[in-house]
Amino acid sequence: MSVARQVVVEADGGSRGNPGPAGYGAVVIDPATGETLAEAAEYIGVATNNVAEYRGLIAGLTAAKALFPDAGETLRVHVRMDSKLVVEQMSGRWKIKHPDMKPLAARAAAILPPSSVTYEWIPRAQNKHADRLANEAMDAGRDGRQWEASASTAALDAPSADALFSLPEEPAESGGELTESGGEPTDAHPAPQQPAGIPQTGWGAAPDLGAPATLVLLRHGETALTPEKRFSGSGGTDPELSPVGRGQAERAAEHFAALGTVQEIVSSPLRRCRETAAAVAARLGLDVRIDESLRETDFGAWEGLTFAEVRERYGDDLTAWLASPDTAPTGGGESFAEVAERIAAARDRLVARYAGRTVLLVTHVTPIKTFVRLALGAPPEALFRMELSAASISTVAYYGDGNASVRLLNDTSHLR
Repeated sequence: MSVARQVVVEADGGSRGNPGPAGYGAVVIDPATGETLAEAAEYIGVATNNVAEYRGLIAGLTAAKALFPDAGETLRVHVRMDSKLVVEQMSGRWKIKHPDMKPLAARAAAILPPSSVTYEWIPRAQNKHADRLANEAMDAGRDGRQWEASASTAALDAPSADALFSLPEEPAESGGELTESGGEPTDAHPAPQQPAGIPQTGWGAAPDLGAPATLVLLRHGETALTPEKRFSGSGGTDPELSPVGRGQAERAAEHFAALGTVQEIVSSPLRRCRETAAAVAARLGLDVRIDESLRETDFGAWEGLTFAEVRERYGDDLTAWLASPDTAPTGGGESFAEVAERIAAARDRLVARYAGRTVLLVTHVTPIKTFVRLALGAPPEALFRMELSAASISTVAYYGDGNASVRLLNDTSHLR
């Protein structure tokens, strides 16, 4: 009769931003001796906490199986993680609703026979080994290199053998909502803290303000006017997406489906934005809410013209417009000052409505640049210092103390 081989897998994953630069760590431990049998860690690019946590679980189970390839069903793996979401879902007590979590859970479940794996939630303080591995992987990614096992210091945080199969502690009640899309309710795996006795200053001393309202700003895909660089605002022909633009919208939809972080979608009323938003909404299974405040600037008589054509026909008006945010385009257009007032009001309303959540705003060049400019406290002329490509992504997070953090600007990596 074969004797069962028992190992402990501790796994962790983190995202500095949720979504943000992410990585995972996993360790396989001999429960009898506390010896580290295997370690795994990887920087996985921009992802959410939950994706990183599942990737850590997959790596840990894979490593355990690789250590004992001939053990078959006699291998017993006890998984310890500080992600209650993953533990409860993999234990079968919670349903897996998010479409992007399902394949990850299925992949983890297929590595070993389900009867061979048990799961236990542990506080983060008891998961230091895997947590340090995950942070080492994220640090390596930040520095443009791969994590190497030879550089690991995680064994310094390994628990004693006596703790490995102790009864799990009850998790503390959390004031936040545990979600598949938004990650854990607490801040997600920041860089390791300073040693005791060293006072924290600056950002390190900031209070925990909770999850911010995160506005993910997606510019619509191309229209026929986009590559010709023609003024196309809210007072023009309201063009539809071109074939290129529809492809860009689909790639953006695939990107957000893979991240699994967007919880709400709000769109400008203009057709090109509604079509872009619809492509994303179809992949995420979300509804689209229309917000008139997210419309593009009204460029008046300049609608449909190129910059050169406007300079030729309305040279003095163009010069005045470039010089002052209070000057409107010829023919009753909308000034940048008026757009800023409109966007500031929309920002305040959206941040209050979506506090602690991640909302995708599908809108236009001027509104997105204005969101970013206001977040930075930059002057109006900063609008002319930003590049914003079709179907690009920018992100601004708004915290409870009123401060804003620009996390991303003009990202087009999902289109390549």
